[in-house]
Amino acid sequence: MTTRPEAAYSHGSSPKTALLYCNLGTPDAPTPAALRRYLAQFLSDPRVVEIPRLIWLAILHGIILRVRPAKSAAKYASVWTSQGSPLKVWTEKQSKLLQGYLGERGHAVTVRYAMRYGSPSIADTLNQLRAEGATRILVLPAYPQYSGATTASVVDDVANWALQTRHLPELRFVNRYHDEPLYIAALAESVRAHWAANGRPERLIISFHGMPARTLALGDPYHCECLKTGRLLAEALGLSKTEYVVTFQSRFGRAKWLEPYTEPTLKKLAAEGVKRIAVICPGFSADCLETLEEISMEARDAFVAAGGQQFSYIPCLNDSPAGMRALTALAERHLQGWPTQLKTDVSALQAQRQMALAAGAAT
Repeated sequence: MTTRPEAAYSHGSSPKTALLYCNLGTPDAPTPAALRRYLAQFLSDPRVVEIPRLIWLAILHGIILRVRPAKSAAKYASVWTSQGSPLKVWTEKQSKLLQGYLGERGHAVTVRYAMRYGSPSIADTLNQLRAEGATRILVLPAYPQYSGATTASVVDDVANWALQTRHLPELRFVNRYHDEPLYIAALAESVRAHWAANGRPERLIISFHGMPARTLALGDPYHCECLKTGRLLAEALGLSKTEYVVTFQSRFGRAKWLEPYTEPTLKKLAAEGVKRIAVICPGFSADCLETLEEISMEARDAFVAAGGQQFSYIPCLNDSPAGMRALTALAERHLQGWPTQLKTDVSALQAQRQMALAAGAAT
């Protein structure tokens, strides 16, 4: 093991606190070449694909990376914006707003965002924070529900960086926030606002990203935490058990995944005579390919083709004030005990937050 050389230690430096907000990642561009790089990193993670290593790498490089990049690039192109990948745009805005909200609450905390796959990488961002003098870092994955394939993979990447770092900062990790009251309240607020503007559907579909079914048997809490989020959201909305369905999307490969599957459920509901549905994806902190293309486009087409009439997609929390307050409260609780008190002009921070919100509204 070799550690990177670092600047000489400076005696008497003031401790500084930082927060690293981590999301899954995105390709740099909606092109086959960019998708090939991104998918190679993403699908090489043993946390993501739990198949014997040599067998899987042969399949990945021999088949998948020859076929899938072009198909995935076309999907990404359908949701790409003038500012780039929606996931990256929203994640960057969330990190800026989070620093502003924490500042308004009296905390001097530097907030940066990073991607588990793609750029900016976790290692590069941690190096930047250390170069800026961060001595304490809170790592906040953007995933509300814990999974070994997501949250634990972020911890792995931080640990790999730590193995090469001589002077380590204090590190804390947030594992989950699937049942945080402010998170549930923010979801419920977004649903009510959407219903007020678009009408109330016959069913609310609460769709989460899928995971192989075997992960449940192996002790992963993800399935249970998704069900709890769905139940709490339904309770906050006053829904009966017949008025909502929790489903799982984004299957990959032929193995059995967590059920019920989202698209087949939509087709079944349409065949049974359900005409109006709304879909929300509370497992995603920001809109991305899986919500904007897979749900708002593909799932919509499947429901209508099966006989449905009104399909409504409820956006992720993105930069909504309620969602940001939930993230701020979560961060504030996990920062307890670290000296973060700020002496500054709070009105300037409020103005900075309003500018960031205005920029988000224009996206």
